[in-house]
Amino acid sequence: MSRGVEPSDPLALQVAARSGSRSAGRLGALVRRSLSLVWASGRGILVALIAVQLLAAAALAAQVVAVERVLNGVIDAVDGTVLDSALLPVIALAACSALAAAASAVQGQLQRLLGESVARTMWGKVLGVATGVGLRHFESPEFYNRLNRVQTNALVRPYQVTQGLLSMGSALAASVALGITLIAISPLLLPLVVVAGVPLLLTSARESRIEFDFSVRQTPAVRLRSYFALLQSGRDEAKEVRAFGLTDWLAARFDALYGAYLHDLRAHVLRRGVLSLIGQLGSALVLGATLIALVVLIDRGDIDVAAAGAAIVAIRLLATQVQAVFRGAQSVFESGLFLDDLEQFLALGESATDDADGPDAPDGFDVVRVEDVRFRYPDADRDALCGVDVELRAGEVVALVGENGSGKTTLAKVLAGLYEPDGGRVTWDAQDVASFGAASLRRRIAVVFQDFVRYALPATDNIALGRVDVPVEPARVRSAAAAAGAEGLLDALPNGFDTVLSRLFAGGTDLSGGQWQRVALARSFYRDAPLVILDEPSSSLDPRAEHDLFATLRDSLRGRTALFISHRFSTVRGADRIYVLHEGRIAEQGTHDELMTRDGRYAELFRLQSELRITGDEAGIPAAPDGSAYPMTMKATAFPQVDVPAPAESSQQAHDPGGSQPRLGSVPALHHRRETWTDDRV
Repeated sequence: MSRGVEPSDPLALQVAARSGSRSAGRLGALVRRSLSLVWASGRGILVALIAVQLLAAAALAAQVVAVERVLNGVIDAVDGTVLDSALLPVIALAACSALAAAASAVQGQLQRLLGESVARTMWGKVLGVATGVGLRHFESPEFYNRLNRVQTNALVRPYQVTQGLLSMGSALAASVALGITLIAISPLLLPLVVVAGVPLLLTSARESRIEFDFSVRQTPAVRLRSYFALLQSGRDEAKEVRAFGLTDWLAARFDALYGAYLHDLRAHVLRRGVLSLIGQLGSALVLGATLIALVVLIDRGDIDVAAAGAAIVAIRLLATQVQAVFRGAQSVFESGLFLDDLEQFLALGESATDDADGPDAPDGFDVVRVEDVRFRYPDADRDALCGVDVELRAGEVVALVGENGSGKTTLAKVLAGLYEPDGGRVTWDAQDVASFGAASLRRRIAVVFQDFVRYALPATDNIALGRVDVPVEPARVRSAAAAAGAEGLLDALPNGFDTVLSRLFAGGTDLSGGQWQRVALARSFYRDAPLVILDEPSSSLDPRAEHDLFATLRDSLRGRTALFISHRFSTVRGADRIYVLHEGRIAEQGTHDELMTRDGRYAELFRLQSELRITGDEAGIPAAPDGSAYPMTMKATAFPQVDVPAPAESSQQAHDPGGSQPRLGSVPALHHRRETWTDDRV
């Protein structure tokens, strides 16, 4: 399995593209790959498209012949017989024109259909890579840059290569037909028309290179602009944007980014426009010289009037087809630059597929060990995990605690087979998990992350996604929901378990954070894996629901092994073993009582949280069923006494001789209490 992220440095991509563009073998390989892809995506459509293009080319050449016949009929006709001599050629000309127009219309629709078929195939390949590569790639900005370029450019390029080839083939077929016709009129004219396309060929190659360079340079800025668009239009972001009054600020940032892009685009368009103008002017000059040569031939009597008229039509049509040939070549060349980028991206998926090979992981284990594991994120200046050793025995509930950034979630991802360690290993019964098939290993592990996905799907699907490799079992879905305490709340929805859990779609509803967390827990229980990893499984639950969850956790796990991560030390007291992470290392381990007796970091953090709490009676909140304070508590702060001048006696005080109403100034100042809600996460 690859342990790094392949860089996609813009300069390296440009150099590779330019050096590769000089290879005829590369062009041949590019054409073969593109044709193979298009053939696999829609071979019937491709065959039909080729047939229609050949028909259009034949109709185009026939129009030139028909024009010559019409002119000959007009010239050769005597008084009153023009209609008789020119009628059939005119009908033939009209028929050829109609056939060419119809072929062009059909060709456009076939191209659209074939393009969508190829796009579907490419989306499958690209999304397969995005969902198949290791999570380490998603820690790299270079990976996102490449993914963005692939999504915005390279997805359509394979078809554009084939489309360019088809356009070249169609134009070449038409050019051959028109060239034969023109040779029959005058062999001197054909070379001049062909040469008219050379300036376009030279400038189009340069245009293609600068287009690719521009796309590579703009990728990070385009991604950032898209992110600011998401911040202004996303459902999850909408509330905070309004609460903090970010609307104008975000709009200004988005507009500034777009303004910078348009500034660069204007310079880019001007540069391409100048190159295109040079090519078109060069082509026009050669074409003008061809027409002058035709006039000379007419003046010398080498060509009669009818042949001259047909030659003018042929020259104009042939010039158009020659330009189409070179435009097709430009499309192939330009798309090829982007396809190199695409091929490198798809290669990431091939390596990920190779990593998935291996025997199936066992259905269970006696012990899972993390042995001297080290891990560092791309571009990080230090290890996130530094020689970590952890042991989980079958049926145990093991807790992982520590301050923010200590490496808890990273360790969970390594255990889940989502990250491969840079050093050390993870074993199941002394067998390195790297020897198992990656997909097989992950099927034996259920993970609920703190930032779990809230699928805009029915409740049944949200739970059954925990095991998509088997048909949905409604009874099992309900059992998992009951184990997570979600059965009642889902039954109460408008359509019960069939209710869509999102307001994005008609008939849907949304859940609170705590309710969603129960659904996510049900998803992990439905998976029925021997190892369950719970990352902050109660962060959105209210205190009573949190207590109920942990009180029944062992029953819900049904003998499975669980590793749960928590910032709340009050929730880990019943764990079989507690590991304390600090700066990527295991600082302590043991039971709650052992760690408190040791009076180390765990005891320090536990007491720190306790000091930030007052008991439920002091806060006016019912205590948890076990008598302990709830994790979300109030800290009471007494203000010092202050002297407050006594106000004038009010009418109410005048009618209160018994002094039942407190009077400021007449007694020592009250000890005011400021009640501040605090979250006891460390």
